[in-house]
Amino acid sequence: MDKGLVLKKRTELVAQKITEFLVNTDPYAKTIVFCDDIDHAERMRQALANLNPERIKENRKFVMRITGDDKEGKAELDNFINPEERYPVIATTSKLMTTGVDSQTCKLIVLDQHIKSMTEFKQMIGRGTRINEEFGKTWFTIMDFKKATELFSDPAFDGEPVVIYEPKPDEPVVPLDEPDIGDEGDETDYPDDDSTTGGTSDGDDTGGGDGEPPRKFYVNDVAVNVIGERVQFYDNDGKLVTESLKDYTRQHILKDYESLDAFLRKWKGTDKKSLIIDEFKKQGVIFEALEDEVGKDFDPFDMICHIAFDQPALTKKERANNVRKRNYFTKYNDQARQVLDALLDKYADQGIEPIEDVKILQIPPFNQMGSIIEIIQSFGSVEAYTNALKELGDHLYEDAS
Repeated sequence: MDKGLVLKKRTELVAQKITEFLVNTDPYAKTIVFCDDIDHAERMRQALANLNPERIKENRKFVMRITGDDKEGKAELDNFINPEERYPVIATTSKLMTTGVDSQTCKLIVLDQHIKSMTEFKQMIGRGTRINEEFGKTWFTIMDFKKATELFSDPAFDGEPVVIYEPKPDEPVVPLDEPDIGDEGDETDYPDDDSTTGGTSDGDDTGGGDGEPPRKFYVNDVAVNVIGERVQFYDNDGKLVTESLKDYTRQHILKDYESLDAFLRKWKGTDKKSLIIDEFKKQGVIFEALEDEVGKDFDPFDMICHIAFDQPALTKKERANNVRKRNYFTKYNDQARQVLDALLDKYADQGIEPIEDVKILQIPPFNQMGSIIEIIQSFGSVEAYTNALKELGDHLYEDAS
């Protein structure tokens, strides 16, 4: 596929899945799409551009082909790997970016290339393994459309826990991940392996030849459907897990909480719910990936109750609205009520963890209500603010039984 036979609609479907993932995570996450050859990289660039007209309108360099034969694309390589440069966001390539590219903030690696070499596979995913905490890059995602990630199950692969996500036809798209990279500071000249001309290269630079290039057949009107998707991930012991993410999560939860009552007692008895969430994360529960299974509108509490104990889930907005209906804010003064109402809005949008952190008072809309000290004083004291926050949490989960 894409070497001897080209299905236009397949290219469009792959581009659609990439776009869907970015829209649901971070539209400006640095992305490298590895294609089979230069022709494939150009078709993918065009398909992605067609699906993102608003982004292209913002900046035509939103998606660019960066291959050995494209001077304009190669000239943008330094901008792509610069953490402080937004554009290009997406780079389609074949071989040029396989090695020697220090893409510190690349969060998405797309494999739409036939890969048989373990070395080449490591090099490609290595483009995403660089960590840059200053710019929020502590993990990355691999989207694989040609089963290249089967190489993960090879015992020769020596990496850290990773997630490979393959949903079902009607489901959304979203995973995360984190292996290792070579020696820091190593600099390699950017290879020109894919710098052959036109669409005749299969990605290898053979140095030319007198023989005719292999023929490609382009098919435009064949319907293309997603017939199956699969999720794989590494557990905390580095073992490849092939069971469903829901089953894996359920088992981890039930190890600590044999019943819904046991979990609810722990949840309601803990002032900072984020401590429980952090503990689950340490055990390998991937809430970001579970959002695709359960839904982005639910917080970790409802994901846990739904997956482990088959409880109906309420969205964050539904929980926030239920609190407002109880009208218990009336006992507070105007400014305190305003703060609590804004905290509910933040919960409905982002969940319980952010509102438990006092630093949230430093950002809009709270910083427009006064300084942290002034806001806390509107409740009377630090202790009173802490109690108000705990009471807010109690009301959010009051209907859980």
